[in-house]
Amino acid sequence: MNLLLKQGLVVPLTVMQTWSLVSISVLLAVVVRWGVSLNSYSGAGKPPMFGDYEAQRHWQEVTYNLPLQQWYFNTSDNDLNYWGLDYPPLTAYHSWLCAYVAKMINPEWVELHRSRGFESPAHKLFMRTTVLVTDVLIYIPAVVLYCLYLTDGSAKKRVSVLLSILLYPGLILIDYGHFQYPLLSLGFTLWGVLALGLGWDTLGSMAFSLALNYKQMELYHALPFFCYLLGKCVKAGLVGRGLILLVRIAATVLVTFALCWLPFLPDTSQALQVVRRIFPVARGLFEDKVANTWCSLNTLIKIRSILTGDSQLYLSFAFTLLAALPSSIRLLIKPTFWHFKLALVNSSLAFFLFSYQVHEKSILLAALPVCLLLNEFPFMSIWFLQVSTFSMLPLFLKDGLLVPYAVTSVGYLFLTVYLLSPLDDRSEGELKLGTCGKLFFFLPKMHLACKMRWKFYISNALMAVLSILSVALDPPPHLPDLFPVLVSTAAFLHFLGAFLHFNLVQFSELPTKKSQKKNN
Repeated sequence: MNLLLKQGLVVPLTVMQTWSLVSISVLLAVVVRWGVSLNSYSGAGKPPMFGDYEAQRHWQEVTYNLPLQQWYFNTSDNDLNYWGLDYPPLTAYHSWLCAYVAKMINPEWVELHRSRGFESPAHKLFMRTTVLVTDVLIYIPAVVLYCLYLTDGSAKKRVSVLLSILLYPGLILIDYGHFQYPLLSLGFTLWGVLALGLGWDTLGSMAFSLALNYKQMELYHALPFFCYLLGKCVKAGLVGRGLILLVRIAATVLVTFALCWLPFLPDTSQALQVVRRIFPVARGLFEDKVANTWCSLNTLIKIRSILTGDSQLYLSFAFTLLAALPSSIRLLIKPTFWHFKLALVNSSLAFFLFSYQVHEKSILLAALPVCLLLNEFPFMSIWFLQVSTFSMLPLFLKDGLLVPYAVTSVGYLFLTVYLLSPLDDRSEGELKLGTCGKLFFFLPKMHLACKMRWKFYISNALMAVLSILSVALDPPPHLPDLFPVLVSTAAFLHFLGAFLHFNLVQFSELPTKKSQKKNN
């Protein structure tokens, strides 16, 4: 089939055939998700704090049993030191909705105080089902529509990209293994991207406002959304149509935020407490072994010992802003959908690498926009997505997800290489990467392509070796965190390279005329 496709001998798919393949892809994605959900989850059987699974259940307990005014406050019935609610209001409303359903099925699941640490097969099934339902209702439809309407190429190519996005292991393992709901905020963000790509700027701003009100980490994507919409308004003219568009967008954002925060607005102390909870600066520069600049640098220079908490905060803010600004300014000057997608990658990577209080799971915020570039940059995108999954290895091992991690990572690598052919000779132009290719002007073209492929092979081999060593060997007693540090440092170097690469791409004129016309 691949040979026939390359020779142009395959008849284009009909609409019915295309939707049949889309349905099969979605069904396969659901099956893989459910298979991963049959494994362990964060903190299973590990009192007293258990893990993120218990955090999600506890928020349901709190939001259902306590008045809204107590959700974010420390009281005798709401101990904030035990998985206190620390996400924006939309997360709390979602927890309340899940709790309402849970109460009808089995009141013990959300009984105040007595349900703490509750674990049972039936409850696990319920919690897994809530993730799948939100996935099917929010995230998967956005991916399908993006691939069908905003992806160039044949129907087979679009379906290949669709399957590659839906089967991305990092998101599946966090949602259905570790157990959280990042797909909701990422789904809202993707709906925002889809709306902007189709020219529905008001709907796009509303969707992204919902994402921000579900998880504050969506600030990683805020600068590109702001600069793209402002750039379009300026380009249209701030006297005529541009001003009208700006007013409509601003009104949409304000109304969306006001509705999400409405129950907390009458009392200023309530609103301020929510803000304090969702921006906990007292937690420090980073947690665990995350693959960003500060954690990697801390292995050589003990930043947290040298600098005060305030100095760490100001330092990370300054570096994040400096790293994200070039891409955002470029987007403001050239507000095209092509630059918008690249700016999403660059901004999210800038935040992940340099911002304050970064978690391992935050790399998913960079992985989403990279998924949107699978069609244009299959080689770099597949490479990045593999590394992003690998960077969360210590978390997966802690949760007992070694087998799902190994199976999904290896399967995804072979599947995407087969579907998108990133290593074929015809991908050499993409391997050269425009501006990046000028850095190697002294090398023949084929030599550069070969060099990039060998880096890809060595990188994957390194990730495989470190994964095996992390499981098979015990670290030296005096270096208990040896393997997590090696994993995070190796992933950090990859992410730093990807950040530089995608910034160079955004400042080059890489898309073809046909693609640029469509994206503009």
